[in-house]
Amino acid sequence: MASRDLAESLLPGGGGGASTSHDEYEERAYDSDDKISIAISDSDGENDGAPASRPTFSWRKLWRFTGPGFLMCIAFLDPGNLEGDLQAGAAAGYQLLWLLMWATVMGALMQLLSARLGVATGKHLAELCREEYPTWATRALWAMTELALVGADIQEVIGSAIAIKILSGGTVPLWGGVVITAFDCFIFLFLENYGVRKLEAFFAVLIATMAVSFAVMFGETKPSGKELLIGLVVPKLSSKTIKQAVGIVGCIIMPHNVFLHSALVQSRKIDTNKKSRVEEAVYYYNIESILALIVSFFINICVTTVFAKGFYGSKQADNIGLENAGQYLQEKYGTAFFPILYIWAIGLLASGQSSTVTGTYAGQFVMGGFLNLRLKKWLRAMITRSFAIIPTMIVALFFDTEDPTMDILNEALNVLQSIQIPFALIPLITLVSKEKIMGSFVIGPITKVISWIVTVFLMLINGYLILSFYITDVRGAFLRSSLCVVLIVYLAFIVYLIVQNTSLYSRLCSSMSKSS
Repeated sequence: MASRDLAESLLPGGGGGASTSHDEYEERAYDSDDKISIAISDSDGENDGAPASRPTFSWRKLWRFTGPGFLMCIAFLDPGNLEGDLQAGAAAGYQLLWLLMWATVMGALMQLLSARLGVATGKHLAELCREEYPTWATRALWAMTELALVGADIQEVIGSAIAIKILSGGTVPLWGGVVITAFDCFIFLFLENYGVRKLEAFFAVLIATMAVSFAVMFGETKPSGKELLIGLVVPKLSSKTIKQAVGIVGCIIMPHNVFLHSALVQSRKIDTNKKSRVEEAVYYYNIESILALIVSFFINICVTTVFAKGFYGSKQADNIGLENAGQYLQEKYGTAFFPILYIWAIGLLASGQSSTVTGTYAGQFVMGGFLNLRLKKWLRAMITRSFAIIPTMIVALFFDTEDPTMDILNEALNVLQSIQIPFALIPLITLVSKEKIMGSFVIGPITKVISWIVTVFLMLINGYLILSFYITDVRGAFLRSSLCVVLIVYLAFIVYLIVQNTSLYSRLCSSMSKSS
């Protein structure tokens, strides 16, 4: 009895003594009371029986739908992306801007599919994976997604800690910055208690801080507008810049962000039984997401071109990173209105803080969706936060950010996140292609083909990254042979996810059951 009381006290609304139905213990992205009403008049939805047509555009409606896309775009602006931007600019100049643009377009396609899935089904990707895949596959997908989250969070927390160290003039050590950043989950909980809109406003301030900081840097360094335009429209790629090109593409699509976006869109009250309401939501979420990604693309462009102008062809280009980037900028450009070192640090801090909080948010949805856990918000935040903070603290205590070992660790973390991409994109495309799940909002054959082409391309890009890491950084016969075994299992799981919903797999299972 005591253990049951304890369990109920950890559930949302627990401890009240009221009986609770099974449905109420089902994990949900948002409780109905937390959702934002979209209707702007009493007549909204009266014509739901009319033939479906493109909704009439309304700025008021767009404003009410605005929010989830901007939270989603933060993953395009995390410290890992900023480091990829500055290294691409320093090593390749303006040459990879076209790739940055098309990588953003590919990322936008996947995020729009994620939003479509969440709106049309009323469930997020982790929940649907739990329902559509066997238990063992669900647990494996959850483990892979958690690993990706931990890898991303370590880089994001370290990025915040570096910014705090710079802004404190070196007074706060790296581990101290990690401790400070760890408390951002309490900021998240505090704001979430005041409603979804307050939380979205908090992230809007952080994105605006990044935009202003890096725009000021752009204004002070004055990159070439002509070279910028040429870099966007003329594809160039040399053998010397392949590593940076792979880094740009690999950083853009974060596995946990695909899961996150499908949950964020459920923060609005949408009647999924009415086709016109779902169509309207998809329409406005598409507009909002594209606008958010345009903002993120502008910020990434600013960072890349600033470092292209200042360090392309210089001796610093080969060893520039998050921590020394500000110092290099300060030495190169000095102080105009405000020290550029601190402008960089402010933008980096906003990037790190926003991405770590969204990581906590994503962790809650991932854990709740895959495992069907209905825990109180503070408990889920503490659990998901500890997954990242503990290994990050170990990194901060035992590694110096200027140590070459840190570069190897960063590469390993990039590989860790890259290998998880198939476990987000394959289930996503599989689910949005199933009419049984999506109904009339199932994607068409052209979108399906393009989505699979993008997914295969990203898997090949990340395969190159894995192979490069294996050749250059993995030593010892035992370790290499062990990784080969892991790779075989990894590829087998990917093949399973691809064929699991095909008629070929059904026939194979049927023939095996008959033979047994």
